[in-house]
Amino acid sequence: MSLPPHSRDLAEYGAVFRRRRWLVTIFLLGGVAAGFGALAGTPRAYTSTAEVQVLPTGVPEQVNQITQRQREPLNLDTEAQIAQSSVVAAKAAEILKNTNPEGLRNRVRVDVPPNSGILRISFVAPDSLGAAAGAQAFADAYLKHRADAAGQTLLAQMRALLTKLREVNLGLTRAAATIAVLPRGTAERALAAHRQAVLSRQSYALTLKYDTFKTTAITPGSVISQARPPVRTSSPSPPLYLGSGLFVGLLAGALSAFARDRLDTRLRVPADIERLTTLPLLAHLPATDRAGLNDTLAALLPAGPILLKSVGTEAGSVIVDEFSGLNLVTTGPAPVAVLLVGLQRARAYEVARSARSLTGRGTTVLGALSVPPVLLSPERAR
Repeated sequence: MSLPPHSRDLAEYGAVFRRRRWLVTIFLLGGVAAGFGALAGTPRAYTSTAEVQVLPTGVPEQVNQITQRQREPLNLDTEAQIAQSSVVAAKAAEILKNTNPEGLRNRVRVDVPPNSGILRISFVAPDSLGAAAGAQAFADAYLKHRADAAGQTLLAQMRALLTKLREVNLGLTRAAATIAVLPRGTAERALAAHRQAVLSRQSYALTLKYDTFKTTAITPGSVISQARPPVRTSSPSPPLYLGSGLFVGLLAGALSAFARDRLDTRLRVPADIERLTTLPLLAHLPATDRAGLNDTLAALLPAGPILLKSVGTEAGSVIVDEFSGLNLVTTGPAPVAVLLVGLQRARAYEVARSARSLTGRGTTVLGALSVPPVLLSPERAR
C-alpha cells in the first residue's frame, strides 16, 4: 500500500537527515557553541525599577477627560516622556554626580501600567547597585522637576495676579480721590461711587485668589516603591542565546544537508538508485564474492540473452565474462540490458550515461542491480 503524498515527503526529509546526520550534528553543535560564546562574550546588565505615583500638583495643568478607557485625569504618556527627557536626565546626573546625562538617558525606560496613575522607571547598569541608584535617581529627579515646574507655573500666576491687583488698587485710589472732589448728589459722584464699588469687589476677589495661591500645596507625587538592587542579571538571557544558537545551528544544518544531498551524486545505498537515476531497482545483491554474485544473478535474471553492464564495480567485466547466463553481444529483435551498480563507487550521472548509451543503441534497460561497496576479486577473497 502506497503512502499518502505528505507521508512520502516526510519520509524523504527523514531520509535526507539520516544520510547527512553527521553534517547536521556538526552544525547543531556549532550553533550551540556559538550561543555559549555569545552568552559568555555579552556584558552582564542589571535592571532595577522604581514606581512613582503621579498626583495632580494643585496647579492648573493640562488634564484628560475621564472616560471608561481613561480613568486618570493626568496624561501619563506625556509624563512618561518627561520622566526620560533631557531635563530630568540632567537632574538625575546631578544626583548621581555623573557628567554624561545623555548616557544615563539612554539607559532608562519608563512604562505605564494600564488604567493606573503609576510610572515604572527602570534603569540598566553593569552592576546591581548602579542599577538601583540610577532608577531611584531618575524617580527623584522626575518628582523634583515636576515640583519645580509646578512651582514656576504657580509663581508666574501669582505675579500676573499681583500685577492685576496693583492696577485695581490704583484705580480704587483714583476713584476715591475723584469722589472726594465731586459735590454730593450729582450724577458724576454716583458714577464714580459705582466704579469704586466695582473695583473694590475686584480687589477683594483678586486678593482672595492671591492668598489661595500663596497657600497652595504642590503635590507632584511620591515614590511608592523604592528601587532595590536586583539579584539576577536582566541580560544576557541564557535560554534566549542558547535557544537561538540551537535554532540557527539546526536551520544551517538542515539547509547544508539538503544542499549537500542535492549536489552529491554518489550512490551510497540501494534507494539512491531510484531516487537519483529514476531507474527501477530490481534487487540488491548482498554477495561478497564473485561466486555468490553469479548464483544470485542466475536466480534473479530470466533466461535469454541479457546484457549485464557494470558501473562502478570493483570486479568490472570479469564477473560478466565468467557468468555463462549473460551475453555481452546484443542480438535478436529486442535486446534487453541490466545495469550492475557498485554502491559507494558509482555516481548517478555515470548510471544515467550508461542507460542513455544502451537506449541509444536500441537496447531496453530493465533496471539496475546494486552490489555492496566492496566486491572482492578471487585474489582478494583468498
